[in-house]
Amino acid sequence: MKASTFGALLLLSVSAVPLAHAQGVEQVPPAAAPQDAGQESVLRVDVTNQAAQDLVLAIPALPTAQIASTAAGSTDELGRKLAQVIDDDLRNTGLFKTLGPGAAPSVPFAQVTAPDYAGWSSRSAQALVQGFVRANGNGSLTVGCYLYDVALQTELVRQGFVVSPGEWRRAGHKCADAIYTRLTGEGPYFDSQVVYVAEQGPKNKRRKQIAIMDQDGANHRFLTNGQNIVITPRLSPRQNAIVYMSYEGRRPSIWVYDMAARSNRRLVSNMTLNFAPRFSPDGRYILFSMSVGANTDIYRVGVGGGEPERLTTSPGIDTGGSYSPDGSKIVFESDRGGTQQLYVMNADGSNQRRISFGGGRYATPVWSPRGDMIAFTRQGGGAFRIGVMNPSGGGERLLTDSWGDEGPTWSPNGRVLMFFRSAQGSGRPDLWSVDLTGANARKIPTPLDGSDPHWGPIRP
Repeated sequence: MKASTFGALLLLSVSAVPLAHAQGVEQVPPAAAPQDAGQESVLRVDVTNQAAQDLVLAIPALPTAQIASTAAGSTDELGRKLAQVIDDDLRNTGLFKTLGPGAAPSVPFAQVTAPDYAGWSSRSAQALVQGFVRANGNGSLTVGCYLYDVALQTELVRQGFVVSPGEWRRAGHKCADAIYTRLTGEGPYFDSQVVYVAEQGPKNKRRKQIAIMDQDGANHRFLTNGQNIVITPRLSPRQNAIVYMSYEGRRPSIWVYDMAARSNRRLVSNMTLNFAPRFSPDGRYILFSMSVGANTDIYRVGVGGGEPERLTTSPGIDTGGSYSPDGSKIVFESDRGGTQQLYVMNADGSNQRRISFGGGRYATPVWSPRGDMIAFTRQGGGAFRIGVMNPSGGGERLLTDSWGDEGPTWSPNGRVLMFFRSAQGSGRPDLWSVDLTGANARKIPTPLDGSDPHWGPIRP
């Protein structure tokens, strides 16, 4: 299809849907279905094989038919930045070798839908990511996204997104998600956010604030002022609220932060210690732990507050609850058997049973969004490590081998874990991620020290 024809078809597609609001991305219906050359593409990446050969992806800068100024910069400048976002997302998975905008030659606009396959083949590219940027008359941007199989000379992905200038990075993440999904068969995870505790200051007087950022560390902002110590922030499934524990007024209790109103409210009004909160998958309840006397049990309460419902009654400390994706079960940690171990129960507290039996102590369990695994922190031999097991307790594997790794949280597709790693000696924490093979461990950039991350779902 000629570029001019596609442009006309895309214009019709854009006019048929409402433009994105300031906080969203509107996907444009494809102008045409991907080409069918009569052969199925052999481009496929095995995410479970650590030794799999990297797929070579070329990702040149996204051209523009006409350079125009926007609130986020000129369209040609945005084309280079968008390509870099896509390049970073895909390269950081550890599954692809990329020829990004700094290494790949520029592409004329006419080649967006008519690639120079021979030229890219000579550069050893197996797949090609191309696209474009266009400024719309109402101030929004349209970003096109394509994936091509270079050997078969076929189009595998064609998508378009309409965004406000302030949301241009999200179009890059959405494009990378489409490509990752097509090449791996896994769900997307790049267009997502992470809340965590940003830390600074001396060890005996740490300043801790809740912060939120894109999963790659961009668009960072603080949500609390640091006047009170905060820990364990957890984003709601609807991404409209954060539940966390605060020491405000020297009274450790659970608070809910409203993202739209930028306001806080106390969840449970009593004088007991309550902590370790987490939303249910449907966002209707908050699971938490509460200490009464010498006993700590797991409770749940409606997101609006009210009278908590007690779910565990065994002597000892029961805490760290996390729901299964369907909301039917809860995994938690307990020392009821003498050591800190993992247990699973039904959502109403019935049928409690132990699932961890390895050496050492187990803590911070969290259920995978796929439902097939539970991640945890395991302490033993003087070290903290991140591991996974299946919900019945089998198939246990440790994914990290450092001195102080703890607090895992899952990517939206259940293929990557983020956690925090404390440096031996100083104890200063940083955010890290690792995939399910135990490979590709990498540090996540944050402006301050970071702990207690929680990875939210894919953004709408």
